[in-house]
Amino acid sequence: MSINQYGKITATARYLPKNIVTNDELAQWMDTSDEWIQSRTGIKQRHIAEEENTSDLCTEVARKLLAKAQIDAASLDFIIVATMSPDYSSPSVACQVQGRIGANQAMAFDLAAACAGFVYALATGENFIRTGLKRGLVIGGEKTSKLINWEDRSTAVLFGDGAAGVLLEADNKPSITRQMLRADGERSNSLVAGFRPTKTKFHQEDDQAGLTMDGRGIWNFALNDVVKDLQAFVKEEPIDLYLFHQANRRIIEKMAKKLKEPIEKFPMNLANYGNTSAASIPILLDELIEAGSIHLNGTQKVVLTGYGGGLAWGNLLLEL
Repeated sequence: MSINQYGKITATARYLPKNIVTNDELAQWMDTSDEWIQSRTGIKQRHIAEEENTSDLCTEVARKLLAKAQIDAASLDFIIVATMSPDYSSPSVACQVQGRIGANQAMAFDLAAACAGFVYALATGENFIRTGLKRGLVIGGEKTSKLINWEDRSTAVLFGDGAAGVLLEADNKPSITRQMLRADGERSNSLVAGFRPTKTKFHQEDDQAGLTMDGRGIWNFALNDVVKDLQAFVKEEPIDLYLFHQANRRIIEKMAKKLKEPIEKFPMNLANYGNTSAASIPILLDELIEAGSIHLNGTQKVVLTGYGGGLAWGNLLLEL
């Protein structure tokens, strides 16, 4: 018996920690300035969680999604959390969320693809619905502030904390009409975070301090590999909006130029949040829906493009 159903995005939500750290505040303890950070990245401030951990941020998003859709958690079939900053190796953030909201019928797991995580997770959730499941949450959540070296201005100024996600429900028309997922593990050292050293009776390794990134390597990766695949993915299809991972304003501007599209099609919010890794695309999506720029009525073609550590990258074409 064939199943003719697809995953439709029916609700979005976001949650940001209350604590906001400006560039001027960072300049109080590191050799940087507001002008230096903004001119190179476009970032003005970021939200930094204090007592809250990644699971707390994601749980708030899950509760908001349930409230918006007015559905019971027990009706969920799955919860997928994209993150590179989980509370623990085990349990997963998704399982913690599942328990806290009472989604006792839902399978739950985390997906680790760094800044491409939400794109990977959304494609995974949509594929689950195509196999017969009815409803699930896909959340991108990060507390990157616990991964970085706060004395390293080359990385500490870039990142922020936050979470956002979507409710996917079965429908006869898909929200996601095309997907392309890529990875290149040969360049995995381009961005490394959260190293877990071997510390056993048999072998001892030194810790690696914070997040390390080959900035030039990531820059070239975004402007070459990511853009090349996106050009092949879009082809000649007219696109209303491109929702890119929010890493750096200059990268997005250069990508737009290579794609020969007006910058107005590339909304940005990184000035307020910095790079929130797997949370950046869903945060932006929820803000655009809230502002009325995206209507969820099936009339707009929107591309989601995530790229980052792994190296991993991917594109989704959505009809929203």
